[in-house]
Amino acid sequence: MSIKDLVIKTRSYRRFDEEYKIEYKTLESLISLARLSASGANRQPLKYLIFNTSESCEKVFPTLSWAGYLKEWPGPDKGERPSAYIIILGDKNIADSFGIDHGIAAQNIMLGATEAGIGGCMISSIKRDVLMEEIGIPENFEILIVLALGKPVEKVVIDDVNQGDIKYWRDDSKNHHVPKRSLNELIIRL
Repeated sequence: MSIKDLVIKTRSYRRFDEEYKIEYKTLESLISLARLSASGANRQPLKYLIFNTSESCEKVFPTLSWAGYLKEWPGPDKGERPSAYIIILGDKNIADSFGIDHGIAAQNIMLGATEAGIGGCMISSIKRDVLMEEIGIPENFEILIVLALGKPVEKVVIDDVNQGDIKYWRDDSKNHHVPKRSLNELIIRL
């Protein structure tokens, strides 16, 4: 698969086959891709938590918000929830700030997930204090982003932005539409 195809297929999925289990070794291999990512000043301050059992995933799920533009949708129903999560943490014993390291690492994980036949969603709308307490994360760590992973059961469609509206939406068949700006709009010519 070309890098372009991989990027096109790496979408934000929010509905999964909850019965599909992702092996711990698979999640470790995805984190290995993140380990090889660029890091500001090569500090490498990121750490990772893996959740891939029903019991552990049930602790993470209620602390997440799923789709800001879909006001009427509270998130995936039971049976369509992620079967794994990777929580990316910043280790405050290594650095005071984490720049964009977690964004780079998260994208590498998501590209690897797509290549492995799974999908996911990067979530930064998190009840961080609740999640810290619920799973007992020590205070020297900061929750940066949660990656929800599973076998997608929805189709994500890339559309052209229409009249400036960038809000994603769902059609009657529950296909998730994501408007993208044109290349012409993105490139500034001086």
